[in-house]
Amino acid sequence: MNKQPLLILAICFILGIFFQDNCLLGKKYIYGVAILNLSILISLFFTTYFLYRTKVILLGVMFFGLGIILHFCNNISQSTDIDINKKSTIIFKISQKLNSTEKYKKYEGIAQAGKHSFNSIFYIPGDHKELDFEHYYKAESYIMKPALPQYTYQFNYARYLNRKNIGYQVFISSEVFSSERRDLNFKDKVRQSRLDVLKRIDNTEMSVKTRAFLKGIILADRTEMDAATVKDFNRAGLIHFLAISGTHIVVIFGIFYFLMIRIIPLRLRKYAVVLSLGFIWLFALFIGFGSSVLRSCIMLTVYFIFVLLQRKPDLLHSLALSAFIILILDTQQLFDVGFQLSFVAVLGIFWLNQPLLKYFPKQDNYFKKLIFNTITISLSAQLATLPLVLYYFHQFSLISIIANFIIVPFSEMIIVFSFLMTALIAFGLNFNWIEKIYDVVIQILLEVIHWFAEVDFLFMSNIPMNLIELFSISIAIYFLRAMILKYNFKNSMNLTIAVFVFFIMKIGSNIVENQKEEMLFHTFGKHEIISVKKGNTACFWISDIADRDKVVQFIIMPYCSSRRVDHFEIKMLPKSIEKMVFQGRVYELK
Repeated sequence: MNKQPLLILAICFILGIFFQDNCLLGKKYIYGVAILNLSILISLFFTTYFLYRTKVILLGVMFFGLGIILHFCNNISQSTDIDINKKSTIIFKISQKLNSTEKYKKYEGIAQAGKHSFNSIFYIPGDHKELDFEHYYKAESYIMKPALPQYTYQFNYARYLNRKNIGYQVFISSEVFSSERRDLNFKDKVRQSRLDVLKRIDNTEMSVKTRAFLKGIILADRTEMDAATVKDFNRAGLIHFLAISGTHIVVIFGIFYFLMIRIIPLRLRKYAVVLSLGFIWLFALFIGFGSSVLRSCIMLTVYFIFVLLQRKPDLLHSLALSAFIILILDTQQLFDVGFQLSFVAVLGIFWLNQPLLKYFPKQDNYFKKLIFNTITISLSAQLATLPLVLYYFHQFSLISIIANFIIVPFSEMIIVFSFLMTALIAFGLNFNWIEKIYDVVIQILLEVIHWFAEVDFLFMSNIPMNLIELFSISIAIYFLRAMILKYNFKNSMNLTIAVFVFFIMKIGSNIVENQKEEMLFHTFGKHEIISVKKGNTACFWISDIADRDKVVQFIIMPYCSSRRVDHFEIKMLPKSIEKMVFQGRVYELK
């Protein structure tokens, strides 16, 4: 507690949020927790008889209770009586553009149906023109609540939307009428300005993939990026390169700071830091204050506040304070996968980067320092986030380590070039020769990433991982630092035991799951799927084999990861069938 009080209190606060999210304490219990917190606060201020250790425990309990209270307040939802599952006329405005599909363009916004207003996801036919922030829209629509998943292994989209305070989905198939808005606020004007820049990028002569990449890497707009490109980045372990994250914000901060120190006198150098921080916050405002952008800006700002106050920057203090700020504003951010990955990555860099650097040659020039630090930081972040990646995505590619070593050192140049291109296009300064050079560079980059993604023998999918395995492998990574720093019997045994415990947990979970036998009826759109599992094998009968790829992606692979199925087969489901046979056993359909 003496060394990292903020981090320990942040952990207690986070545990309180997790506790409330799982236990859902009612209002009476929350009042009790609030009274207990107030009592602890008063006792700490006005009582001097507590021992230091007692004060530490009481502070931890208080912040645990604070997490419970704030998450309760954040979960209070107002019930809206809306006629669902039938056609209704709505008036709506959009607040965000989401990823498009082959059939629909998707938007997030606020709708008015009769006297009720509600947050919703809007599905507009794919051939409809783009909506903007300067108009209200009116259309006949079909309103429904997000469906709950059939089984626990499936992604809970309803809960995901609920955490974003979105309770409905609106499907529009009729003509959409528009009228100009006269109540545009500052936020809407900024969103429209960003949309205008996106349209200008679309009007350039660069290739479609290059335009989509530029919009994604600088303006945080991946809505038009094709599925094949996103898949390549995922399989190559470079999806973080597309998301506006800490690397992007640091590089953009560096651009502004480089310009400021050329303008501002040396004696006023601290104002260069202040102005650069102001610029990155303006940039974050322009691209929409996305979750990852907000996290990165807060962490960078907290870090430089330590510098400006002439205190030694402490990465863990900055991390804990950033977590407090973000979670106090919205406790639901804790359940965002991006939030968890970004904070765990920073912890991994703190824990493993310096020990790994000791195994590299002396960094006696800028080039060596850049290359070696890039490699160790990337490796530290990947090792730290590996348990979470396996738990949420059940896949990992060893090629991602090599891909990050090769691509990440050049990422700063790509981000700077992309930022320059965006700035030129935004101000209407179109230089065809620069656009052609940028187009060629990005096409080469995409080809290299595609080559990495095609290395199938290093790509592992359908990796089962439960919470027990997650914690056990995380402990092994914790012990890895000591062994890297000093290889001796004690440190190697600690790591060996941790790895051994992980494999025991994994083998035990496999044995328990493989003893189960089940037959399930799944639905995917209008199609029916029947699955039969026995041991570590399963068979899926599909009513429409044409949708095989989507069924494999959204039904079969999640099921196999959850049920620890190693082998599966797919068969056509006849229209009229009463019995099916799998591994010598007859299953009757009732």
